[in-house]
Amino acid sequence: MATRLIAAILSISFVMGCTRSTQPTSVEVAIAGETFTLELSTDTPSRIHGLMERTSIPDHGGMLFVFTDASERSFWMANCLINIDLLFLDSRGTITAAHEMKIEEPQGVTESQWDYERRLKHYYSNGPARFAIELQEGTIQRLHLRVNDRIPLDLRDLRNIAR
Repeated sequence: MATRLIAAILSISFVMGCTRSTQPTSVEVAIAGETFTLELSTDTPSRIHGLMERTSIPDHGGMLFVFTDASERSFWMANCLINIDLLFLDSRGTITAAHEMKIEEPQGVTESQWDYERRLKHYYSNGPARFAIELQEGTIQRLHLRVNDRIPLDLRDLRNIAR
């Protein structure tokens, strides 16, 4: 009896495990002829945290932010320890804005969270953006990336994983 019960539980667990779709954690993206492995940021908590507190970004690494819709967006450098290059992209993968974001002074011991966040520079998408890519400092200049360049993304798959 116990053997049958264990077998039934294992069978159900196996079937449930097979039917669950696992979200990818990274994606390879070709940017100006070079392949980058980008961590995926597809939900609000991961989009808020981004690359905060990182001490480095790997060569040909970074993060791809996927939003549920195309809207005007802005990023800032709260709690960031390294300079970061930022690209905003529209729903087709066309660059709407490119920024070289610089480290901000850390929050002062007597500075409120409100005052800290209020003084941070904002980097805007300059139009509706569905995606954002954060890369190692200097990548935008090295690859000569500009507004209206297109980054080929698997748009359908990416739209389906945004939460």
